Amino acid sequence: MEHDQRTSFGRIQMKHASGRLRLARWGVFCVTALFLAASATIATAADPIKVAIYDHSDGSARGPKNLRKVLSDTEHFECIKVTPEEIRNGALDKVDVLIMPGGSGSGQAKKLEESGRERIREFVRNGGGYIGICAGSYLASSCYDWSLNLINAEVIDRAHWARGTGQVILSLSPEGQKLLGNSEPEVEVYYGQGPLLGPNNTEGLPPYESLAKYKTEIAKKGAPSGVMPGTDAIARAPYGKGRVFCFSPHCEVSEGPNFMVVNAVLWVSKNEDRNVPSAKEPKTATTKKEAPAATVRAGGQE
Repeated sequence: MEHDQRTSFGRIQMKHASGRLRLARWGVFCVTALFLAASATIATAADPIKVAIYDHSDGSARGPKNLRKVLSDTEHFECIKVTPEEIRNGALDKVDVLIMPGGSGSGQAKKLEESGRERIREFVRNGGGYIGICAGSYLASSCYDWSLNLINAEVIDRAHWARGTGQVILSLSPEGQKLLGNSEPEVEVYYGQGPLLGPNNTEGLPPYESLAKYKTEIAKKGAPSGVMPGTDAIARAPYGKGRVFCFSPHCEVSEGPNFMVVNAVLWVSKNEDRNVPSAKEPKTATTKKEAPAATVRAGGQE
């Protein structure tokens, strides 16, 4: 009898020990699975943001060259050149952000053709990011028959779009300061005949948010004075599931402020919380800048 009880008790102990072993193994499996999942998430978050920079030139265009320098941090950005033909053939399916640089807005539209323009709209509508600089902002607007209609903005004083070039001062909104990373409410930039943006009333498009306005002006070539101050220089808006960001002036030139372009890329790609060194405002004080004639050509609408 005692033997039978000891045998039964031993079997119970073995059963419990086996159960504990299975639980321990299951615990190790769960911890390992969680670790692997976390590692995968971290790896995904650290992947470079894929940026397509439009260029229909023979490689001589200065805007794309400047942008590649601004986004040269390969840990965070992977830049590729895209031509109009490549956009029509689906190249945007493989990137996170498209930048349309300076040049000619109508010229870009003509090169893209309607099918290419629709590819861009589809890309942003489905969650992609669009940044327009000067000509690229003309293209993004909603006031020309060749516009992309990505942002509910008209171009003020279209008759004098070629109003000249030079240094101007922008007044940043509080949100503009925060998003663009500028410590001061004003910043000096190079203007190269970009659009003077104002609200439009295009059906189906939400209002845009102004992040900076022109405080000073360029009024050459017969353009009337007093028109440019107070118009919008930098703006952002949603479009479908994607985001649109427009720079009228040239923040990508060597004199900067380059970090604003980096912050725009982070915002349109929905990575605004990402810690990128080149997104930080330089700590060194800058003196009055000269117009960077050697780094960008005057462009604009035509």
